[in-house]
Parts: sequence; C-alpha cells; structure tokens
Amino acid sequence: MRKRLVLAMLLTLAWSVCGNAAEEGRLLRFPDIHGDQIVFSYGCDLWTVPTAGGLARKLTNSDGIEIFPRFSRDGKQIAFTGQYEGDWSVYVMPTDGGMPKRLTYHPGVQQIAERMGPEDIVMDWTRDNSRILYRSREEKQDSWEGRLYLVSPNGGYREALPLPRGGFASFNADGSKIAYCPIFRDFRTWKRYKGGAAQDVWIYDFNQKKSERITDWEGTDNVPMWDEQSGLIFFNSDRTGTLNLYSYNPSTKETKQVTNFTDYDVRWPAMGPGAIVFENGGYLYVLDLPNGTPRKVDVQMGSDKLLARPRFVDCGRSVQDFTLSPDGNRAIFDAHGEIFTVPNKHGNTRNLTNTYGANEKYATISPDGQWIAYVSDASGEDEIYMIKPGGDGTRQRLTTDGWCYKYQILWSPDSKKIVWSNKTAQVRYLDIDTKVVTNVDKSE
Repeated sequence: MRKRLVLAMLLTLAWSVCGNAAEEGRLLRFPDIHGDQIVFSYGCDLWTVPTAGGLARKLTNSDGIEIFPRFSRDGKQIAFTGQYEGDWSVYVMPTDGGMPKRLTYHPGVQQIAERMGPEDIVMDWTRDNSRILYRSREEKQDSWEGRLYLVSPNGGYREALPLPRGGFASFNADGSKIAYCPIFRDFRTWKRYKGGAAQDVWIYDFNQKKSERITDWEGTDNVPMWDEQSGLIFFNSDRTGTLNLYSYNPSTKETKQVTNFTDYDVRWPAMGPGAIVFENGGYLYVLDLPNGTPRKVDVQMGSDKLLARPRFVDCGRSVQDFTLSPDGNRAIFDAHGEIFTVPNKHGNTRNLTNTYGANEKYATISPDGQWIAYVSDASGEDEIYMIKPGGDGTRQRLTTDGWCYKYQILWSPDSKKIVWSNKTAQVRYLDIDTKVVTNVDKSE
C-alpha cells in the first residue's frame, strides 16, 4: 500500500504566466533602502529595484534562503542573513552583485521552530561601515532569547554588545547609544498581543551604561530605527489595532503616529538616508522623511518563479492523516492538500479531490462506506464536503458558515450525521439530509 502511495504523483498548479511579460511582485519582504535603490527578499533570494519602481534585478541564486539585507552606510555593500552552507550565517556582498563572503560560523540552532525566528539576523551597520550588527542565540540556551553582536565586514571574531538580550536595534548618529527591543517576537503570528512577551523600545547609553524605556504601550512596540538627521526614533506599534509607524523625540519625550494603515500591518520597516521602506499587504512602500506620505513602489518581477511553477510532487512524503474503509480494502489519505484512496492489494490509487489551490484535510469515510467527508478551503474558508469514494467526482458541499477553522470530523454510526469541533471551541453536528447544523456545546 505504501509503495502505491509513494508513487502517486500530484500535478500542482500555482498560476499561469501569460507570455514573457514581467508581473507585479507581491510578498516582497525584509526590505532596506539607500538613495535610489531598494533591496528586498523574494522567493528566498535577494533583489534590488529603483525606489521609483520598475524591473527588479536578482542578486542571489542560492538553494537556501537569503533574508534581512542591509545596505552599508555608504551604500557599497549589502550584509544579509543567508544559508549558503546550510546554517543561518551573516554574509556580505557588493551592492552591484558578486560572491558573498561569510562572516559568522557558529553552528546553527537547527531544531527551533520557524515562529521563533532565524539565527544571525542582520539588523544594522555602524555609522562608519566598520561593523555589522546582528542578533544570535549562540550563547543562549533559551530559544526565546538572543543577543546582539558586531562583526567586521572583513571577517574576524565577533563582539557582543553589553546587553543581556536584544531584538531589533539601531544606533544613534555617533554610535554612543542604541535603541533596541529586549524581546524578539517578530515571527509570531499573534495579532494585538498584550501578554508577558509584549515588546517595548529601550535606549541604552554605552558611555553611562544605563538603559531607559521609552515606550509603555501594553501591546507591541518594536523595530526601532534611529534617524541620524532628525534625531527621532521611529518604531512600529499596534496601538490602533494595526501595526503602524510612530516617531519618538528623545528630547521632548513626545510620540506621534506617522502612518495610518488599517487593512494590513506595516511589516519589516528599515531606515535609510532620508527614507523608511516597509512591507504592507505584500507590497513595498517608501516613506520620505521628515514629512512625506507613504507611496507604493510598483515592482516588476522577471523571475522564473521556480517555487510557484507547476511540478510533480511525491505525495507519499506529505501524508497528514489516514483512515480505513469499513471493509478494510482501502485506506484514505490526506496528502499534499488532496484526498487519496489506496487499495490494500488490488486496484488503483485515486486522487478524489484533485483541486488546485485548495487544501483538503481530515478525510473520514462513513460507516456504510458510501461517502468520504472532509474539510476544504476551496471557497476561501473551511467548509465540510463529502465525495464518493469510487472516484467519479460526485461531491456535495455540506456547510456554508466558514468563519473559522474546522477540526477533525466524525460520522455517526448510522452515517446520517457528522460532528466536528472548531477554533472557537464549539462542538457542532450536521444532519446530512436536511443540512441543518446544531450547536452541541462550547467551551469558554
């Protein structure tokens, strides 16, 4: 049975590209800006594009991931976090392209979940271009904590900053102070979080060896950026329910809201000379300082979209769940977002759903063997469907209330009802004939 499933190949389609024309890019992440150039990460590689927009140029081609590029203060080099040798490490390369040079070498923390964030995140350069600021867990046993370090773009031993822990950070004009977040929580998906890991921005004075907290919002204040021209500290905050940019004046202690986005968060902002660049809704925006308004940068991506192109996938390597038919002659597998039936001995392997761009899961067959019920987001939200196990494509949509995630579903012994739970801790059941949904119970 396993051999049959391993050999089952699924052709997945992402989208088709019409002709050879470049398309506007989206999911453009971790940008930085210097002069008339923006560098950003897209499809796990680094790209540059003029601040006026246009066709982006690809800088890296590694099989690994390259993220968090940062221009040097003179704009001649780009430091970034990459995976050329497998581990996350700090690299530097010429702005116009060239062979990256590896700067850090400690063994990576390989078993940390993605939500904890990568290792060796590049955050800033010193004002004289002599060192690169990055965050690492190399001296920490707790995956929540990391420390800030400096390393020369020429290589050599790194130097730890005199702070016990740190997240995103930025130096002031003369390098005597640093604005930083002690807590790093930026890869979490928690919205409007106000718990014990809520972030605040602090200033550390290297000469006086003192720290001062400059924000006290109960939610998120993060990614401080110290503008050497105005002396203001810009940072991200969700005080309106959506992450937006704010400014803080160290002299007057005054805080002002700078952007007013409501649909999507301001993400991964970075400051260059006279401007801040950031991601919003997957697109890039530039905010000219001191009093500009955000403007969208139209970026055309001329790539081969390697990660999105149609391809054959070995579904045997991505099985999520399974169940057996009542007679034991077939197994039902959830694999790679599709529902398969696989024979015990004789017969063919069938892809029952075969839906591009949708995720099917939690398949379970009725006790009478007539229907397979499953959850699918083909409509855009989680709904329950049922399909004939014979593979003729006959299916029915059973629910229309997809306002939250649905979890594992079960059949009643008489094959006339389906019960499931959902993200709001409800237990509900549906009558197959009437399609009436009944609330059974809810946890508070």
